[in-house]
Amino acid sequence: MELSSTFTHLSTSSSSYSFSSSFSPFPTQIRIINPKSHAPNPLTFRVLAVAVDPRDLPKNSPQRLLKELSERKRATSPKKKVPPKRFILRPPLDDNRLAQRFLNSPQLSLKSFPLLSSCLPSSRLNNADKAWIDEYLLEAKQALGYPLEPSERLGDDNPAKQFDTLLYMAFQHPCCERTNARHVRAAHSRLWFLGQYVLELGLAEFFLQRYPRESPGPMRERVFALIGKRYLPRWIKAASLQNLVFPFDDMDKLQRKEREQPVKCVFWALFGAIYLCFGMPEVYRVLFEVFGMDPEAEDCQPRLRRQLEDVDYVSVEFENKKLSWQDVAVYRAMMFLSSQCWLVPANNTYTPLQPPEDALFAHPRLFRACVPPGMHQFRGNIWDYESRPQVMRALGYPLKMTDRIPDITEARNIELGLGLQLAFMHPSKHKFEHPRFCYERLEYVGQKIQDLVMAERLLMKHLDAPGKWLAERHRRLLMNKFCGRYLREKRLHQFIIYSEQVMDTYEHNRRLRNPATTAIQQAIHGLSYTVYGKPDVRRLMFEVFDFEQTQPKAVNV
Repeated sequence: MELSSTFTHLSTSSSSYSFSSSFSPFPTQIRIINPKSHAPNPLTFRVLAVAVDPRDLPKNSPQRLLKELSERKRATSPKKKVPPKRFILRPPLDDNRLAQRFLNSPQLSLKSFPLLSSCLPSSRLNNADKAWIDEYLLEAKQALGYPLEPSERLGDDNPAKQFDTLLYMAFQHPCCERTNARHVRAAHSRLWFLGQYVLELGLAEFFLQRYPRESPGPMRERVFALIGKRYLPRWIKAASLQNLVFPFDDMDKLQRKEREQPVKCVFWALFGAIYLCFGMPEVYRVLFEVFGMDPEAEDCQPRLRRQLEDVDYVSVEFENKKLSWQDVAVYRAMMFLSSQCWLVPANNTYTPLQPPEDALFAHPRLFRACVPPGMHQFRGNIWDYESRPQVMRALGYPLKMTDRIPDITEARNIELGLGLQLAFMHPSKHKFEHPRFCYERLEYVGQKIQDLVMAERLLMKHLDAPGKWLAERHRRLLMNKFCGRYLREKRLHQFIIYSEQVMDTYEHNRRLRNPATTAIQQAIHGLSYTVYGKPDVRRLMFEVFDFEQTQPKAVNV
């Protein structure tokens, strides 16, 4: 390419000049030629530019770098992304095939155990599943202390019949090879979703009865020291289950992030399966016998803190005595026996657990661990005379119970009224003189039973949902701001017992009042659980307070 330009009004020169310039992207050559020999113009400039391949330029040349950058961008331009296969829409099944698919699902096979049925796999086990069961299941049952006979031989009215299937699903964590199967992945995630709340509730009840004078803060630290994520690999190794979790790797040589997540999923799912088949008493046996957890170990003790002096009495059964897990398990079995016969293995046989004959409530020992005997001094006070009837009317109390002795019904109603007064007693009222005269211990157990009841509800309501989706749904439904709002909608926050010094501050400051209403909401659930059992917690959550918000709200015109 040749460019020529003529410039006039310049001084003439008798000589010719030639030079090269590299200021432009193309090499340029300018010649000044004598105008007398070529054209009538006084002076003529000719600019000659020659295109050169950028690869011939030096490596550090800006022109070469810009050219390579433009070529690279053109070569690596983003293409249209293909959606993953699981997001590609498929034609829907016709009604007959869809109905047949649900009818053949094991999740609809057990009508007498709806929660257990909802945690079964969505389709029947295939040959690959049975191969794992034949190879590893006996080792798992032997390590956990269960009889080696197949559980399918048990009767249809025994929930332990499904134990082999659930135990297999419990070990299929997201990093193993069988997790690619949809029915395995979903069943395992649903088991660990249930198991985490089973462990929280079981240990909360155990520590509330073992340490009747302790506040919930130290007890939460004890629970974390036993079942915190960083401590779970130690318990798996103590039970010799590490080869079932990591069949091809040495657990001790894995990094912490590669080891803790699979172990946590297996640990939670394992206790979800045990709870469904044998109930909470068996959960205690596996925790303290198989895994060897020691609540008195040095690394399980809470940090030292200044404690308020507790001068009040405790029930006679707690005085100068630390209950063992066997004592707690016997009382815990009562709630399950009220609805169905839960069995635990002993000497390779299944024997039923019998509750104490002198039980007054659904869970009497836990009630006495949360409600101190000194609460009887508040009988007949102003709150008991004016506020208690309104609160009981709003909550639907007392429930109709058929007791052989009428005095038992009267005693239960008296204890229920004292428990309600304690549930509405703010820590600012008596805590500094009497540390247990507040709702904190009831709130602690109420929070755990509330989590478990909602988890069971979601599992039975959403049969095809994986555990991760259920966990997010669970979190959104039980947010603290919602729990307190349900109590305030019933206008029950006006019955909270504050001290005279802080009453005006709490009543006119929502940032202080709302957490208190949340705590009282959970304390009411804890009291309902200790007096009437889990069915009454379901009634309060889904009928009285409507936690799922499924019913239309009344519009005030």
